[in-house]
Amino acid sequence: MKAKLRRSGAKIMASLIVLLGSLSYIMILAVINGSVGFIAAMGVTVFGATGVAKALGIMGLCAEVSLSWGWIIGLAVGCGVIRGGLRYLEQYSNHYIAFKLLAVLRDKIFGALRVLCPAKLESKQKGSIIAMITSDIETLEVFYAHTISPICIAVLVSLAVFLFVGFVASWYLALVALAGFIVIGIIVPLISSGRLKASGVNYRKEFASFNAYFLDSIKGIKDIVLNNAEKDREEEVNRRSDILLKETKKMKNGITKASAATELMVTLFIAISLIVGIALVSADMLDLGRMLIGVVTIFGSFGPVLAVSALPGNLTQTFASGDRVLNLLEEKPAVTPIKDGKMFDYENLNVKDLSFAYEKNVPVLKNVCMHADKGEIIGIVGESGCGKSTFLKLLLRFWEKDKGEIDYNGIDVDMIDSDNLLDNVTMVSQTTYLFDESIEDNLRIAKPDATQEELETACKMASVHDFIMSLPDGYKTQVGAMGDNLSAGEKQRIGLARAFLKGSQLILLDEPTSNVDSINEGMILKSLAKQKSKKSIILVSHRESTMAIADRIYRVDAGIMSEVK
Repeated sequence: MKAKLRRSGAKIMASLIVLLGSLSYIMILAVINGSVGFIAAMGVTVFGATGVAKALGIMGLCAEVSLSWGWIIGLAVGCGVIRGGLRYLEQYSNHYIAFKLLAVLRDKIFGALRVLCPAKLESKQKGSIIAMITSDIETLEVFYAHTISPICIAVLVSLAVFLFVGFVASWYLALVALAGFIVIGIIVPLISSGRLKASGVNYRKEFASFNAYFLDSIKGIKDIVLNNAEKDREEEVNRRSDILLKETKKMKNGITKASAATELMVTLFIAISLIVGIALVSADMLDLGRMLIGVVTIFGSFGPVLAVSALPGNLTQTFASGDRVLNLLEEKPAVTPIKDGKMFDYENLNVKDLSFAYEKNVPVLKNVCMHADKGEIIGIVGESGCGKSTFLKLLLRFWEKDKGEIDYNGIDVDMIDSDNLLDNVTMVSQTTYLFDESIEDNLRIAKPDATQEELETACKMASVHDFIMSLPDGYKTQVGAMGDNLSAGEKQRIGLARAFLKGSQLILLDEPTSNVDSINEGMILKSLAKQKSKKSIILVSHRESTMAIADRIYRVDAGIMSEVK
């Protein structure tokens, strides 16, 4: 069965419109301004046609209306002025809504990422997420500023033209105009959208993939150069670029064909309306003055439906971007945060018969039992990939356990308030992320109101204070984008200092000394040993020297954890 490319355009549009919320009234104002403004623009040509009919002495409508030349000129000029003012208000309203909603959408995306992390984000490409926050969101500006309002304006203006031509000129001409509006504003866009759907989705997919790969290449440029892999990387970038270019050409080719078909239909219906008008005059079913005004009105009425007909070219990308954004907003987190749950102040941890698997029938941990009391350092050892890091994540409820118990002070982790859990338990992973800010700012993430003395104490405990003081600006030193100005060991020690600064009663350390030398490892372990009287520490490491400070040691083998006697 062929895989579904994305939601239907109608569903995406409906979902995006719902996001308007309290801004709906501004959109309604934009539609009114646009509709009245376009009718005013048509009024310029209609009153111009009236003037022509009057100048030629054509009887009929002009004789009945008895408009003076002053009124005709004044109304034509007035319509032009009104058109300009209302057009400005329409565009201002549309773009106000668009940019306001782009800010709201970014906030919603960051909120969704917060709920999804860290479990669901481990499998997502960071470059793809960046493309969504930047390019995909910007693409949606087309929808809010140049889609909703034009569609509504096209419907209202087309209805007004149909009634005006029908009552003032002829219902036969009105039906010709209505047929043109339906073909140009509905049938052609639907056909074009169907043909452009695949290319639009593929383009956004390839764009996100290229963006992710290129970002990885920039982040890993040092390793690429050191391993003399520039040529291979360049060839892959070029290959992906060619694929993206191919999809772009497909999309542009489809847009060009759709545009040509639209122009052809406009020309065809203009010709038909003129032929019908002449035929009606020849058959004495319509006088020349009314025919002239009716035909001129139709000639100038295709603007709104042309705007709708041109939408598929942009909407293919807009719908693809909207679909990706909506998918993220609707994605269910691996774990739902617990609000108003039970509270606790850590004293002990008991794990009983814990089992977990990322995929069904592929267990990572099986019937794990362990316990830790305040004042203990618990060591966990095992081969890489045996489930040690997964166990720590389960203690923080990053994933939901399949079965068994994880009890803090006798309270199951699934009953504990999520914020309270993170206040009591913190983890230092193997890789510490540092923001492009000062070392002091990076430390204050753990405790924003920390004093300078507290910062220095935490850094001394992590054996990184002396290094920081050796830097030109000390704690004010900027770490650089992604911490590139620091070594892996220095970043790891700053991460450890964060954990000490936060003051959690249970600290989970995942290979905390893997990137430091034996001297710094000894200093860190000494600091950990001093802390054990105040809190619990669960220490995961493959180094035997690290396990020397552990009160008890558990070994993990093939997902089974057993205490080393």
